[in-house]
Amino acid sequence: MRVVLLRRNSSPANAGTEKYLPEKSITTLETEQTQRKKLAKEVCTLSQKKPNLDSVIKDRVLLDHIIVDEEHRLLYCYVPKVACTNWKRLLMVLMGKANTTNPLAIVADDSHRLNVFRRLDNYTGEEIRYRLDHFMKFMFIRHPFERLVSAFRNKFGQNSSSADYFRSRYGRQIIKQYRTNASEESLSRGHDVTFREFVQYIIDPRTVARANFNEHWRPMVDLCLPCTIQYNVIGKYESLMDDAWLVLEKANLNQKVSFPRSDRPSSTNSLVEEYTKHLTREELLHLYHIYEMDFRLFDYHSPGFD
Repeated sequence: MRVVLLRRNSSPANAGTEKYLPEKSITTLETEQTQRKKLAKEVCTLSQKKPNLDSVIKDRVLLDHIIVDEEHRLLYCYVPKVACTNWKRLLMVLMGKANTTNPLAIVADDSHRLNVFRRLDNYTGEEIRYRLDHFMKFMFIRHPFERLVSAFRNKFGQNSSSADYFRSRYGRQIIKQYRTNASEESLSRGHDVTFREFVQYIIDPRTVARANFNEHWRPMVDLCLPCTIQYNVIGKYESLMDDAWLVLEKANLNQKVSFPRSDRPSSTNSLVEEYTKHLTREELLHLYHIYEMDFRLFDYHSPGFD
């Protein structure tokens, strides 16, 4: 399922910037896109949850995850935990927002700063419509449970200032609500949340409405509105390099930049079963229902429901 890419004879100066060429033909990649978009359209047609563009423009905050590149006429809807750091780095290079041509030389935190990019929600209704009609729109997706495990490991398990924030902001609250006889240390630090407790928080009816989920575990359909916005490319994490190449090819940018490769392919896919096996079937079913549109729209299968 996962694409494993090994770099050959690369030096730190150009690490991750070598030109990538997919083994599949562009015709095959385009056919895959046609199939993905066809399925998405069919699922959207059957869905009750299909906001029209007028209501989305009226509630502009719904468009806050769509980055606008005016010069290259691109709209990129970023989904946290789906290679969005490298896409943001690449866009910074393209847009002249970094003093380097190597995306991997950009500090990850710099790519996530609030005012680096202009978002689609900063435009007027008329400007939004024009860009949706005339710019190339793309988003990248990932198995919903794999993305959730990745978010949990990154935001609750790592040593970083970001993880410290999440443990303080969410971890303490989760432990207080879902752990019997929690220690004083756990209650004050929120440092040892289990995946099952995290899931109990997500599926709890008392948890705030889905639209207010933190972006790292908000459903992909809520972040990018694929039933309202017709994306030109729906890329998959599992075919990241091929689909990134296709985006740049369609935008006539492959001669200008290359999507950065990584020496450390994600191991999250193999860990999903390990994490979800601690959930009851009822918890797994509740979790599936929260991300059901992500599963159906993007053709993923849920562990335990195949």
